[in-house]
Amino acid sequence: MTKPDGSSRQDRLVLVTGPSGAGRSTAINVLEDLGFEAIDNMPMRLLPRLLDGDAADCPLALGLDVRNRDFSVEAILDLVRGARGGPGAGMELLYLDCSTEVLLRRYSETRRRHPLAGQAQPLLGIEREAELLAPIRAIADILIDTSELSPHDLRDELQGWFDPDPQSRMAVSIQSFSYKRGVPRGVDMVFDCRFLRNPHWQPELRALDGTDAAVAAHVAGDARFDAFFAKVLDMADLLLPAYREEGKTHLTIGFGCTGGQHRSVALTEGLANALANRGWQVSKRHRELERRARHVPPASVGVGVS
Repeated sequence: MTKPDGSSRQDRLVLVTGPSGAGRSTAINVLEDLGFEAIDNMPMRLLPRLLDGDAADCPLALGLDVRNRDFSVEAILDLVRGARGGPGAGMELLYLDCSTEVLLRRYSETRRRHPLAGQAQPLLGIEREAELLAPIRAIADILIDTSELSPHDLRDELQGWFDPDPQSRMAVSIQSFSYKRGVPRGVDMVFDCRFLRNPHWQPELRALDGTDAAVAAHVAGDARFDAFFAKVLDMADLLLPAYREEGKTHLTIGFGCTGGQHRSVALTEGLANALANRGWQVSKRHRELERRARHVPPASVGVGVS
C-alpha cells in the first residue's frame, strides 16, 4: 500500500513539537487514537536507531520537547531537512503554537513550573522557549495555533489534517475570521470579503450570523457576490488537484471580514458545501463565533424568547 508521493504507509512519520503548554501531549494522544504508534519525549540520541530500524505496520508520531535532556534544535532541523531531501520522504513536522498570554494563563491555572524557567516566573521560560524553537517553527509543515482551541477543538482540527489511511483524500479546512483579531496562523489562502455589503447594518440581521439563511441571502444579494464566489470556486477547482498531486495532504482557506460574524461565515459555509459536493474532505471553523460562544455568560445560557 503506497501513498500518492510513492512512500509506504509505514514510512509516514509525524514529528510533534511546540512550546510547553501548547497541547503537544493532547496531539500525541489524538494521533494515537487515529492509528499512529505514538512515542512521547523519546531521547534524541535514539531517533537514528528508530528510523533506521524495520518499518512499522502503522504510521509513527514522535513528541519532541525541550524537557528532553538531549533536546537539540539543530538535530531536529537536520532530521527534517534530510528527510525532505530524500526520495519518497514521508516525514511531516507538526508545530503547535500558542500566544504568550494564553500560555501564561495556563501555567497560572495549573501552577506548574516552566521547564526553562526554573524558580523564575513562567514568562521568562516562555520567552526563552519561543526564541529557541523559532527555527523549527519556521519550517513546520503544519502550524496550528491552539490559543483559542479547547482540547476537543484541537482533536477536531487534528482529525481534519491526519488520516493514517494513505488512500485518503487531501483534507481541506475552511475558516472564517475577523481582521480585527488578525489572520489565523497557518492559512494557505486568504480571501478578504469586506467589500460585500455588511448585514451588520441591518437591525434585523445584526444579532444573527452567516450560518443563518437570511444573513447568507443578504450577503449573496450583493451584485458582486456571484462573480466573486465563482472565481474563488474556480481557483479551488484548479489548485486543489494540483496541491494533491504535489503530495500536499492538507490545505487551509480563510475568509476574513470586519467582525468575523456575517460575511466571512457565509462565504465559509458556501465554499465548504460546494467543495464537499465535489467530493473533497472538508472541515470548517468559525473562529469568532467559537470565541463568542465560549464567552457567553452562564446566566444567559438556555434563556429563550417566548
